[in-house]
Amino acid sequence: MKETVSVAPAVTAQEAVLPGRVQEALGELVGAAKEGLLALSIATGLGVLAELLEDEVDEVVGPKHARDPDRTAVRHGHEAGEVTLGGRRVAVERPRARTADGASEVPLATYAHFADRDPLTRVVLEQMLAGVSTRRFARTREPVGEDVLDAERSTSKSAVSREFVGRTREHLAALMSRSLQDIRLAVLMLDAIELKGRCCVVCLGITTDGIKVPLGLWDGSTENKTVTVHLLSDLVHRGLDVEQGLLVVLDGSKALRAAVAEVFGPVAVQRCVRHKERNVLEHLPQRDRPAVKARLRRAWAIDDHVLALDGLRALAAELEHSHPGAAASLSEGLEETLTLTRLRIRGRLKRTLQSTNPIDSMIEIVRPTSRNVKRWQSGDMCLRWTAAGMLEAEQQFRKIIGYTDLAKLALAVERDLTAHRTTTPTTTREEAATLATA
Repeated sequence: MKETVSVAPAVTAQEAVLPGRVQEALGELVGAAKEGLLALSIATGLGVLAELLEDEVDEVVGPKHARDPDRTAVRHGHEAGEVTLGGRRVAVERPRARTADGASEVPLATYAHFADRDPLTRVVLEQMLAGVSTRRFARTREPVGEDVLDAERSTSKSAVSREFVGRTREHLAALMSRSLQDIRLAVLMLDAIELKGRCCVVCLGITTDGIKVPLGLWDGSTENKTVTVHLLSDLVHRGLDVEQGLLVVLDGSKALRAAVAEVFGPVAVQRCVRHKERNVLEHLPQRDRPAVKARLRRAWAIDDHVLALDGLRALAAELEHSHPGAAASLSEGLEETLTLTRLRIRGRLKRTLQSTNPIDSMIEIVRPTSRNVKRWQSGDMCLRWTAAGMLEAEQQFRKIIGYTDLAKLALAVERDLTAHRTTTPTTTREEAATLATA
């Protein structure tokens, strides 16, 4: 009886690291296994993908060599294709099928799924926002084996840049087209972010449930009234309802305040006490700052509006003689630093909304995402990067401190707006409406 003897291939010292049973089971995948478990998985997965594609062709066309006069499609050979894999495009050979009359291509759902570029653009966006530059993107990819690396695409600097531009443009469009009709806001915050010679005014909303929602942004050269008016008008156009009233929280910018008055009319405005404090103290010598700072904070902490207002006015009067610049800074918009106190908002919610900290925290998340940008080429670039950072920040948001009292704030703001409208002369309101229409 003739014996059949199989001759095993020579095993190199590097291959001998793997146990014999593993080498026998892996067969031709031993080379991929030497490069790591992930490379082995990728090689196996690509083999499985090839089988899935052939199986789908069998389902669409029927088994090979089978005679079927009723078939609706036929095989049409193979051609080069690409699938998305680990932040890269990898070449594969895909089968084709056409209708029986040869009129059109029959799409294969399996190939369409794995060829989708969306996973690639998502990986690019995450890496870029995490601070990876376009030049270093290829170095951050997983080790998938030499064969895959030799055939990969879409990892060059220009390709990564194109993917990022496309993805951030989608994010910008999504942010600026959000419908605001079904959002009940209790608070709206405005601030600006400087981007090396350019400026973006950004807007953050806080719902009556305490959820922070990025609302929009607008590009300009500075934090000016015109830019802010465009931003606020866009919010109204998208359905923002200010008729029920809302609290607007601002820093000390006169341009932002003027824009709010022009677009929203008589809404309750809370000036950031931290900005006001900083502006006042900058007019004082170092020796006088601790005492003035303590008096400011004591006044803002008082829950009685009349006492708090008297305390701030008394301090402004004292500073008028010794430091008129500090007195003028304190007096400007002084009453609006006590809006929450006037509305009888107390405790943690008052401390949260007395400053622009919620929107500042969003900006602090936005800012690092663009730290690798050396030159802002256009306003579109500023908007895209900022919008991407705002949506990235949204994923990290938590409810604001003191959110359980937001319903109380919403009612207080609504009562305040109603009282203001009642005391406003009818003729004045009609004239204002006529001017707004014009």
